Amino acid sequence: MSRSNPTTPPPMDHSSVIGEILSDQPIKRRRPDPTAIVIFGATGDLTGRKLAPALFNMMLDRALTEPTLIIGVSRSEMTPAAFATKLEGPVRQHSRQKVELAAWDKFASMLDYVGGEFADDATYIALKARLEAAKVKGTRGNRVFYLSTPPSQFPIILEKLNKHQLIDRTQQRGTDASCRVIVEKPFGHDLASARALNEMIGTYLTESQIYRIDHYLGKETVQNILVLRFGNSIFEPLWNRNHIDYVEITAAESIGIEGRGAFYEATGVVRDIIQNHLLQVMSLVTMEVPSSFAADDIRDEKSQLLRSVRNLTLNEVANDCVRGQYKGYRDEPGVAPGSQTATYAAMRLMIDSWRWQGVPFYLRAGKKMAERLTEVSIHFKSVPLVLFKEEAAGSELQPAVLTLRIQPHEGISLRFVAKVPGENISVGNVLMTMSYADAFKRPISEAYERLLLDCMRGDATLFNRRDSVDRAWELIQPVLQVWEATPGVLPYEPGTSGPTAAADLMKRDGRSWRELVAPPPEG
Repeated sequence: MSRSNPTTPPPMDHSSVIGEILSDQPIKRRRPDPTAIVIFGATGDLTGRKLAPALFNMMLDRALTEPTLIIGVSRSEMTPAAFATKLEGPVRQHSRQKVELAAWDKFASMLDYVGGEFADDATYIALKARLEAAKVKGTRGNRVFYLSTPPSQFPIILEKLNKHQLIDRTQQRGTDASCRVIVEKPFGHDLASARALNEMIGTYLTESQIYRIDHYLGKETVQNILVLRFGNSIFEPLWNRNHIDYVEITAAESIGIEGRGAFYEATGVVRDIIQNHLLQVMSLVTMEVPSSFAADDIRDEKSQLLRSVRNLTLNEVANDCVRGQYKGYRDEPGVAPGSQTATYAAMRLMIDSWRWQGVPFYLRAGKKMAERLTEVSIHFKSVPLVLFKEEAAGSELQPAVLTLRIQPHEGISLRFVAKVPGENISVGNVLMTMSYADAFKRPISEAYERLLLDCMRGDATLFNRRDSVDRAWELIQPVLQVWEATPGVLPYEPGTSGPTAAADLMKRDGRSWRELVAPPPEG
């Protein structure tokens, strides 16, 4: 890889623009209007683990405007009381706040349920009656439909919602009722299917009504990337190829596929993590200064950044992308004996822009890794060692690294060089860390809480727009085509950092991944 240094760009002075974006006054989030939230697939795992606990905590935090009603729709026949009973256990297990009896009774009173097949008109006739009743109670006809179902169910659900006049291509203006639809990932299986899915949804809804959810974008540290960059004059002037050597983005999980063999065989780690989560995080880290914090201004810059990412050639897929599979994956239920599905992937991407020309971006994601973490590490260039070669003798003088920890233990750390106490001038590496929970003395809301609230408000900033989804699939398509056409997945031991070929990918450039550390054994 060429490490040439093109002509130095002029200084980037964004102070006036940043000043307009980040004024002294906090950006006040308006409370959402009273809304009926309809969850298709309401008896599924996502509702129990994420959606119901999020809505319960939003109620406890008084973030919802009364009346807010939650209507579950699923194939199982049950009463609203039985639906509440089904959700109580998962909410008690996954809620970030304690579930008191009185609070649960109030939440249960917000629940309703419609049972029936998604293709059956009777299901939507019953749902329409529930929504009319909610309107009478005070929701004013505002409604959010959450499609917590496989994408194969989207067409029939939207077709029936449209047929029964439960959705319409209108935007909220003044006293008009709002109508919004949240769709879960995976948004398509490849570029062609994603485009077809977008076309299909676009026949029933305007782009402003479609909320493609990516829970990574709702995490506090991800949201803080823009504030960190544009709200601190010490960072933005350095945020370019003159000062940054490379950027490393990691999403590692210590667990395996957790019994989802059939799903993972059809998805794999590239579709599951890299195509959506990591490319979206990378776009926030590298985008240019938006003209404001308005949703379209931010999403315009993210989309422009993704268009600047260099397309991978077939040769680059072979040399700059690594796939792995943890040992034991093929023994999981639902997994083919000779499966070539990747549970680990690493790749190097380049951005052809004035700011980032020549700076490599290393992305990796994997299951059954040594450590569970998601983080972004910005590695700054080394200082000339001629000044410190004697002072640093016997120690490894490392360049500065700014790390944004997305999960767990959300926070920011900075590694830099400092003088070691004593009479002699000797230098060493120091780590300075900030934890969100400790710094602000307040609990951190779950990602789904923020994203559900934003959808109810009509704020699409943290949701993926159609052009960004298409571009992300374009970037990943060559990787999928090559890997699915040729065997060659590399085995790796569970509880490690992945296949050795991934380390070699970095080593060729004289760099190395951040070491993943397994937790000490209990006892």
